[in-house]
Amino acid sequence: MALLETVHLSHLPQNTPVHIALYKDIKNASSLREQLLSGNVDFQYAFIDASVILSRQHIFAAVFRAVHDYLNDRLRSHNVHSEIVFSLNPTNNITESFRRFGITDATKDLLVVKVSITPEITHASVAEHLEQCVEGTPVPFNDETLCSISDLAKIRKAYKIPQPPAKSVDNKAAYSQIQRELEAPIIGSIALRAAT
Repeated sequence: MALLETVHLSHLPQNTPVHIALYKDIKNASSLREQLLSGNVDFQYAFIDASVILSRQHIFAAVFRAVHDYLNDRLRSHNVHSEIVFSLNPTNNITESFRRFGITDATKDLLVVKVSITPEITHASVAEHLEQCVEGTPVPFNDETLCSISDLAKIRKAYKIPQPPAKSVDNKAAYSQIQRELEAPIIGSIALRAAT
């Protein structure tokens, strides 16, 4: 059963809810990726490697930017879902965006985002489809779960944030501190690229 969360982001119309689910131990990543690459419209989701997502705010910044661009006819990719993956990248290279942030055959933990851009996309329809298609363990989409999944080295590399002197990340308090330090430059890079 999918632990699907439906959110309404501030400053976006109420008729564009966002559905988000997080999975660990994905067993069919290559099959899901193949559906995306083949253009199967039933699989128009943002399939994101969860190891490169720092926090809820991180993904919400990218989702907001992508939906805002969609609503203003400024998409640079195929659809709002691919735009979410593209929005995560600090550069304008779409291919690099999918390589760094999108699902790969090696993806173990998966963040799935679906935007209700038509009335038939509902919480129930998305939950049912994900339950049928994603082979993995659904887990709560919260910062605590993301803390256990995030690969800080990959995130720093993707956003070109230098590694500070050796710092232990063996407890939640240390991770929370690092999360706060990284969140501002990451969200800033997503916002700044939107201005270009």
